[in-house]
Amino acid sequence: MKHNFGAGPCILPQEVFEQAAAAVLDFNGLSILEVSHRHKDFVAVMDEALDLVKKALHVPAGYSVAYLQGGATLGFTIAALTMQRDHRKAGYINTGTWASGAIKEAKKVGIEVDVFASSEDQQFSYIPKNYTIPTDIDYVHFTSNNTIYGTQFKQIPQTTYPLVCDMSSDIFSQEINVADYDLIYAGAQKNLGPAGATLYIVKDEVLGKSSANFLPTYLDLKQHVEKESMLNTPPVFSVYVAMLNLRHLLAHGGVAAQAQKNEAKAKLLYDAIDQLDAFKGNVATEDRSLMNVTFALTDESRGAEFDALWKGAGIVGLPGHRSVGGYRASLYNALPLESVQVLVDVMKEFNRKG
Repeated sequence: MKHNFGAGPCILPQEVFEQAAAAVLDFNGLSILEVSHRHKDFVAVMDEALDLVKKALHVPAGYSVAYLQGGATLGFTIAALTMQRDHRKAGYINTGTWASGAIKEAKKVGIEVDVFASSEDQQFSYIPKNYTIPTDIDYVHFTSNNTIYGTQFKQIPQTTYPLVCDMSSDIFSQEINVADYDLIYAGAQKNLGPAGATLYIVKDEVLGKSSANFLPTYLDLKQHVEKESMLNTPPVFSVYVAMLNLRHLLAHGGVAAQAQKNEAKAKLLYDAIDQLDAFKGNVATEDRSLMNVTFALTDESRGAEFDALWKGAGIVGLPGHRSVGGYRASLYNALPLESVQVLVDVMKEFNRKG
């Protein structure tokens, strides 16, 4: 058995893999890979995939859900264009690589970006606090979880301005109040499904009000909502698997039950990091991510020894991001507690040998 701690594309439940594999061969007499997206059978899939998001996250009335392509990277641009108003200015919190990417893309579409809070001064090892949100802005943007550095917002920014969030790596991992946000976007490939789809949850009243001079049809979120995610050919397989995964999530207690499992997994691993002398955490304790646990060896010269142990235990995907090194254990929804226990056992063995 392999224990997949990779940061994404993520692990999915075995049952979902089996159902998706079967549909590749026979979805409705045709493979899901060749069925027309206009066929009533796939239209039903899309309708259910949209509806299950609303059920899982208790999306209130006045919000729409859409599946697009392009990942959260395109979402950086779509969000900026959608939320741009007369000020053409926005406030961003910079907590890592992906937040930095969102800032860069907002600037490219002509928005004046005020980075009013940043943790770059300490290599993104904490979540900024006690900041002052600027005035005369169109919206506030933040990235809820930082996959590379391993930090996560425990409280969302408190603001009267429209709030936008890139929630790619922790959506569906914990309960949220959708009504706190004007726009949420998230790449599917962490807790929702395979790479290829990007989820948008948007307050209806913000659609169609952009002041952008440049707004191509595909980047106009209003067009996608009105066309029910069928403005062009959608990522059929990714949406189908997302539907299967959301069915599985809801059948097993929904987001609330999954959050409890995620907290247990994270506690098990963080306790080992804190209690074993051979390891150390990389980020501020109060800002530790429940999804991406980053850590290092206290004696880096023993790296080859530790690598041999975890590889021998069937663990994959443990090295940290190439930009920061060390180790990163991604604890996405489908990763079982048993896999975390295998890693902790390896860490204990390594600590004993030291």
